[in-house]
Amino acid sequence: MKKLFSIVLCLVLAFSLAACGGTTETDTEVETDAAESEATLTTVTDGVLTVGMEIGYPPFESYASDGVTPIGLDVDLAKAIADKLGLEVQYLNTAFDTILSDGLGTNYDCVISAVTINDERLEQVLFSTPYIQNYQTVVVKAGSDLEVTGFESLEGHSVAVQSGTTSYDLLTNYNDTDSIHTTLVANEQVLSAFTQLSNGEVDFVLCDSSVANNYVTANPDVYEIAWTQDTDAEEFGVAISKSNPELQEAINEAMAELEAEGVLDELVAAWIE
Repeated sequence: MKKLFSIVLCLVLAFSLAACGGTTETDTEVETDAAESEATLTTVTDGVLTVGMEIGYPPFESYASDGVTPIGLDVDLAKAIADKLGLEVQYLNTAFDTILSDGLGTNYDCVISAVTINDERLEQVLFSTPYIQNYQTVVVKAGSDLEVTGFESLEGHSVAVQSGTTSYDLLTNYNDTDSIHTTLVANEQVLSAFTQLSNGEVDFVLCDSSVANNYVTANPDVYEIAWTQDTDAEEFGVAISKSNPELQEAINEAMAELEAEGVLDELVAAWIE
């Protein structure tokens, strides 16, 4: 009788432990998979997503009035992605013309800096899914009598651009192929290009539409948009080192969640529209 009672008691205890949430084989597999997933995500600094950006390209990235705090669409996007990944975020101000070649994967984990996805850059780096579209735009000094109907209108004129941008590449290609001849004035920062235009040193500025709209809206008495391309939209994405495809996958998953939650639309509306 005692033996039978002991057997029954053991069965009851075993059942109770299972019913109370004891660790199952499935639970162990889930925990192991999560641990392995987290372990594959490597960053330059443990627990931190270090983001390279050229902090001088409003409305995507610039400094607040204190001259220290980064603000802009890309700044907020980087923070939102880092939060999704369970990481802190750090911004590293970097010259744009070498931002993909000097430091990606060593000094910073990714680049979020209004980087257009194109075939040439895809040979260098991995990209996330796009988060916004832009078009090439020509800006003139307010009150200018110069008419622009397309890139061919730039023929024989001086045009200021930022080095390393698709605007720079576009005009360089036109000059090299004898398609359209311009006096190309390259600047390290887009701000210098707009300063040259306001000072009358150049006839045009060529840049992304969001950037052009930002400068014109902030300074309507100084600048005006002469023409915006309405085809061949350029898509911006997050650039990641080819040595870190796990980070690309994690960022894509984070961005998909941000899009589903409406956060991406909110960021664009706050900074662009």
